[in-house]
Amino acid sequence: MLVSPDVLDKFIEQILAEDVREGDHTSNACIPEFAEGKARLLVKQSGILAGVAVAERIFHKVSPHLALQIYLLDGTPIEPGNIAFEVSGPIRSILLAERMVLNCMQRMSGVATLTNQYVKAIAGTKAKILDTRKTTPGIRFLEKWAVRIGGGYNHRFGLYDMLMIKDNHHDFCGGITKAVSAAQKYLTEKGLSHLKIELEVRNLTELEEALAVGQINRIMFDNFTPELTRQAVQMVNGRYETESSGGITLQTIAAYAQTGVDFISVGALTHSSQSLDLSLKAFT
Repeated sequence: MLVSPDVLDKFIEQILAEDVREGDHTSNACIPEFAEGKARLLVKQSGILAGVAVAERIFHKVSPHLALQIYLLDGTPIEPGNIAFEVSGPIRSILLAERMVLNCMQRMSGVATLTNQYVKAIAGTKAKILDTRKTTPGIRFLEKWAVRIGGGYNHRFGLYDMLMIKDNHHDFCGGITKAVSAAQKYLTEKGLSHLKIELEVRNLTELEEALAVGQINRIMFDNFTPELTRQAVQMVNGRYETESSGGITLQTIAAYAQTGVDFISVGALTHSSQSLDLSLKAFT
């Protein structure tokens, strides 16, 4: 599991409160209290499976009397007709958990599937695919988990675990040199020298200033063309990590990866992925 059980349990408690409140009146009306049954997680679309571990936790949180037989693990390539798992036990509990399980798994599988497509598109290069903070509020940890399941890597989780000096920062601060100096002073004063600094540049002139000031860990080339990126990578010459970002698609990402850049961040992994078609079906 790529997140702490405490974080996952708190999330499940929140979605239970959101969805169930006073109770599942439909199931309580139609299903006898002690009736038991089985259901299967049916795959209806090709992709990368994600969220099985989350589903297992949701079922067990809903009822300790639910039992899972898992056939496919997170990260497994799937095709229509595959059965990911079977769940058995109190029918009311299965139905209560159904939509929460599907919402999480469909979303995570969609993110993992799109991530995997990007990863495959740059195979054979040294570049690594990164996600961004462009995530769905409240479920960032699930979406970033799904990125890793799909073969990508996580960028910073929030504003607290890395300094990223973007264009607005150095514009408001009075330039790159002032922004980097202020960041270094802040980290020293706050005892946060373990945090890395990434600096965004918009052109080669800003890159030259960044290289002159130093005191950073990574340079992001924002909205550069592949040709300009190759030139920028040569200018950095291995002194700092390099990252490409800004409007990079499945059609263009290979060209960026071939420039020798270390990382490519893609917001689309989480803000534009489509949920994968999965279904929970009763069987006897």
